[in-house]
Amino acid sequence: MTSALAPDHGEAGQGLTEFTIVMPVFLLLLVGMLEFGLAFGDRLTMSDATREGARIGSALATGSATPCTGDPAGVDTAIVAAVENLLRSGGSGIDLSHVNRIEIYKADANGKPVSGDMNTWIYTPGAGPDADPGPGTDILDFSPATVTWNACNRNNGAADPDSIGVSVDYAYHLRTPLAALMAIFGGSQAATIDMVDSTVMALNPTS
Repeated sequence: MTSALAPDHGEAGQGLTEFTIVMPVFLLLLVGMLEFGLAFGDRLTMSDATREGARIGSALATGSATPCTGDPAGVDTAIVAAVENLLRSGGSGIDLSHVNRIEIYKADANGKPVSGDMNTWIYTPGAGPDADPGPGTDILDFSPATVTWNACNRNNGAADPDSIGVSVDYAYHLRTPLAALMAIFGGSQAATIDMVDSTVMALNPTS
């Protein structure tokens, strides 16, 4: 005679099987939410950085030098300095070495880059220009790679001022085991995600 209180080994085995099936899905959701939070935080930092860079570029416009030659008052240097300061600010999870490029460009009415009017800065740790015009130094980690939109060529006339765009292209590297978990389900094992954020503002017109 079998006791009614005896454990049902069949049910125990079934429960273990269900746990084995459900656990990877649960871990995938949990790790996915964590990764999304980290990526979202980086994207917010990028948004703040491009907005500050565009604000600086809008305010400095052509640099207000007469005659205007080159990059008066270090307009683009100041823009990139503002972007870099935000990217490496306290609490930021962004690794500057994963920033593919910072772009400063003339934007059309739709906010898109105008062909042939873009300056590209790339990561060169400790080898960029000095962003501090005073006696101190603040050597940037980015240097200009291409310059086709000189600050002197920017129009900040009251009638129809140019619009300046600042963008950051960043290779986000996964910080959790999400890629490995996705591989279990036959998903992509890519460990990086390309993230781009940009801000466009009109140049402050001359008075």
